[in-house]
Amino acid sequence: MLETVNLSHSISKKEFQEKITVLREKLRLLQYECKKAEIPIVILFEGWDASGKGLIISHLLKRIDPRGFRVYPAQPPSIEELARPFLWRYWIRLPQDGEIALFDRSWYGRVLIERVGKIVPKKLWKVAFEEISQFERQLADDGVVMVKFFLHISKKEQRQRLKRLEADKYERWRVTKWDWKHHHDYEKYIIAIEEMLARTDSYYAPWTIVEATNWRFAEVKVFETLVKAMQEALDWRLVHAVEISRSQVAKKIKSALLNKE
Repeated sequence: MLETVNLSHSISKKEFQEKITVLREKLRLLQYECKKAEIPIVILFEGWDASGKGLIISHLLKRIDPRGFRVYPAQPPSIEELARPFLWRYWIRLPQDGEIALFDRSWYGRVLIERVGKIVPKKLWKVAFEEISQFERQLADDGVVMVKFFLHISKKEQRQRLKRLEADKYERWRVTKWDWKHHHDYEKYIIAIEEMLARTDSYYAPWTIVEATNWRFAEVKVFETLVKAMQEALDWRLVHAVEISRSQVAKKIKSALLNKE
């Protein structure tokens, strides 16, 4: 799958400014419309180290109302979280109706870094594919909009970016020994990523592979994909508002209980 991705895509500064200006405004307005329609949205970013996830996420945040938006960066599980099923710590961070949750790396760590780094036994990451699929299906059935991005760059491009960061005295702190370890394991990760994409891509939680060699092209594609997903969810929700609205259901239940009294 990844070998067929065209990593040479790029757009000019002028084209970028024209497109991103429109997309940022659409995203801003859609957030409020989705909030009114009670649509919960989950956005997750996976991708290579130095592929530009942080940059795109920071640009997304500039146009999002922080009152209805939460960002969860990758971090090791706590002792309490390790004592529970691995998806538990993501369940408790899911957005409420009308809100957005963004995961900078996510539950896919189980079948990527934990798999390649042999952090968990094989039997655990093997069964995780089915656990993740069931998890995402439950979210979709409950009305959650899933938008999943994988930012892809070549091994050569990754090496060049890591070296540039190390050469910058203000940015070198971002490069760790683990970044270089992951770089040296690039081919191993390719195998794991290919299986992840093949086994967890679905109509209710599709993957979008983002060609990230050119950051302007990558950012426009992320914004376009997100705007499209939010608009489609909004269009559908407006037609089926009453039958699937949680607040409307709650009102009906309350009314029924009061009538019984």
